[in-house]
Amino acid sequence: MTRLELAGYISAEFQKHNINVVLSGGSCVSIYSREQYVSMDLDFVNAAFTKRDRIRKVMESLGFHEENRHFRHPDTDLFVEFPPGPLGVGQEPVKQINEIETGTGLLRIISPTDCVKDRLTWYYHDHDIECLRQAILVAQANDVDLEEIQRWSGVEGKNREFEGIRQQLKKAGHNRGPSAAKLAVAFADSGPRAIGFRKMKTPP
Repeated sequence: MTRLELAGYISAEFQKHNINVVLSGGSCVSIYSREQYVSMDLDFVNAAFTKRDRIRKVMESLGFHEENRHFRHPDTDLFVEFPPGPLGVGQEPVKQINEIETGTGLLRIISPTDCVKDRLTWYYHDHDIECLRQAILVAQANDVDLEEIQRWSGVEGKNREFEGIRQQLKKAGHNRGPSAAKLAVAFADSGPRAIGFRKMKTPP
């Protein structure tokens, strides 16, 4: 499986059990940048504060086992975590949840705009230059709402910081790539070698 297929597979299984989890974090950057940034974990935010034993039961049914606070599977180098909700970026809740149809199921994932906000949160408050680079990667490959990011930056008290990176985000926006829907098709054809982990078999 590719990263996108694995994420869709896990997401779909939780939907079957009416458990609300949404992909956030570094793997969103990986997906939206087509692996220009490679994250080794899948962070599904436990948006509805589901009890851990229910999450564990679903993951074990998929062949994962729990190690400390994350889950591993023998057929992939990626590990899966379920950070607690609420689902937010900085001081605000996530504005939009995208749904990407994959060959293994429907993936619920934060939008590219909220993904940029998520990365900028680390840049704004922790001076993490790597997260700024990730934000720009996402802006390069997707239609992001710069006006919304500017408004949100003001709420975070980071108007001046936003002005300092606005031109980088604008410049990136001039070379936007495929939408999330097109990414689903692109990743389905990319194969596991595109992100360097073993082919994981889907149970019958």
